[in-house]
Amino acid sequence: MKKYFFIYFLILFFQSSYIEASANYDAGKSKAQTCIACHGVNGNSTNKMYPKLAGQYKDYLVYVLQEYKSGNRKNAIMNGFASNLTEQDINDLSLYFSKQKGLEVLPSK
Repeated sequence: MKKYFFIYFLILFFQSSYIEASANYDAGKSKAQTCIACHGVNGNSTNKMYPKLAGQYKDYLVYVLQEYKSGNRKNAIMNGFASNLTEQDINDLSLYFSKQKGLEVLPSK
């Protein structure tokens, strides 16, 4: 059983390393220009109606964009934008927004 767990862990490790390596920060910055209208410059929305993307976890942003693209997550505006994104676009955007200063994790006590 431990052998299978170890193999599973290795697969997850190398998969996440590949996703990080395949993402391009500069391409994400360029692609993010469309997002500024709602999510603000660098993903720091000033309108409470739109979530802040800056500082979110990259994996979370990838997941959410994939959910909008597939239609599993419903929002007419985001479904329309995400439906045209490639996996590369999703990785680039997610990397870019995750590296922006914005949301901060509070230190645990």
